[in-house]
Amino acid sequence: MQYKYVVLTNTTIGTFMALLDSNIVLISLPTIIRDLPGTTTLEGIWIILGYVLVTASLLLTIGRLADLYGRVRLYNIGFAVFTIGSGLCSLSPNGQSLVLFRLVQGIGAGLLFANSAAILTDAFPVAERGRALGLNQVAGTGGALIGLVAGGVLTAYLGWQSIFWINVPVGVFATIWAYTRLKELGPRPGSKKLDPAGNLLFAGGLSLALLGVTLGAISGWATIDLIMLFAGVACLVAFVPIERVVPSPMMDLALFRNRAFSAGVVSNLLASTARGAVGLVLVFYFQGALGLDALTAGVLLIPFSLAFVSIGPVSGYLSDKYGPRGFTTAGLLISAASYVWFATLPYGASYSILVLPMILAGIGGGLFIAPNVASIMNSVPVVRRGVAAGMSSTLFNVGFLVSLGLAFAIMASRMPLAVMQAIFAGLPVPQGQLEVGAFMDAFHQIFYVIAAISLVGAISASIRRRMPADAVGIE
Repeated sequence: MQYKYVVLTNTTIGTFMALLDSNIVLISLPTIIRDLPGTTTLEGIWIILGYVLVTASLLLTIGRLADLYGRVRLYNIGFAVFTIGSGLCSLSPNGQSLVLFRLVQGIGAGLLFANSAAILTDAFPVAERGRALGLNQVAGTGGALIGLVAGGVLTAYLGWQSIFWINVPVGVFATIWAYTRLKELGPRPGSKKLDPAGNLLFAGGLSLALLGVTLGAISGWATIDLIMLFAGVACLVAFVPIERVVPSPMMDLALFRNRAFSAGVVSNLLASTARGAVGLVLVFYFQGALGLDALTAGVLLIPFSLAFVSIGPVSGYLSDKYGPRGFTTAGLLISAASYVWFATLPYGASYSILVLPMILAGIGGGLFIAPNVASIMNSVPVVRRGVAAGMSSTLFNVGFLVSLGLAFAIMASRMPLAVMQAIFAGLPVPQGQLEVGAFMDAFHQIFYVIAAISLVGAISASIRRRMPADAVGIE
């Protein structure tokens, strides 16, 4: 096997597994909350949020470390950490320990996320890069969607622990393969210091803001919840001017002067903010509002995944020839149309109707992902690809976090805590139809909001201009 295909195969496995575990827990969450002793709704939410939060918090630092010390080296460590974290998750005796072990998993996922696109970009020539990145990213995002199906099947037949078991043999094999076959190809720009102030503000700001939102939604917005939320937002606002003055910033704001790069990462952030909540809301609609089991809910989500993985590789191939702008813009517009469609559906709509916006959402996501990633990576010089990949992946994960937090806050604002806990655990809803109506109000509001976000993302995607192959906008 040619080396470039070794890289493509291994990094695709890594991206697939890391994103699979961002979503596979969603479909199993009602079962975990019911079956794992003493697990609360808040712990259930943080089983999901904690994984994505630690990944998003570390990506920029990992991108800097990768450019300094080697992308392959950190990628290899990431596979090992991810595998160990998966094994620990399957052994969790309670909700608190599962949250902790998911943080370990998230560290490994961050090391995989931040380096796979840069390693691929180094290994493939310009003419093939869009297709390779497209396959990698589509497989990864497809993993997030397939996780919704696989989680249902595994949970139904083998218990919720099995969603973590499957990572261990795959992770052991891929870790050994990565250590023995992957090699450093990208140049290193020299010695630079890390950015502790930027790290503290970014990670601390995200953590405080999310803690404030989730605790506030459950407790009714006590003073401490509002303090955490505003403190988190203040840290994130302060992050920008700090990054402008520190000698070696973790986020290279100069890259945003490159129009192709800035359009790509901003539309990536907005697309992720729109798309992230879709799986969460559909899972709780099927299992909570309709009372279906995890297996049935997973099977019903198959068309969503199939549409995405069918369109994604084709859009990556075509964007190499015709440029990314048309595909990324069309993808976000189609996604917005699907979300508006969801927002108009009544409770108990037949599956033959419900499946149509699911397919449309999958097509929209498939059109967007691969061309956008290729555009971002082609817009920066080779020595900045580690940082660029880290920034892109960070904003993707930040968008996912914002989407989940937004959906959770909207649901919590529309129904009593006891009803929301029942929905999240897949239990009979107290007071019946009246409270299901409250859930559907939240369902519709969430989809209207993410449709608007997707439309704004389409504007960002449309303003990029087609750049020459391997353009270097920032030296």
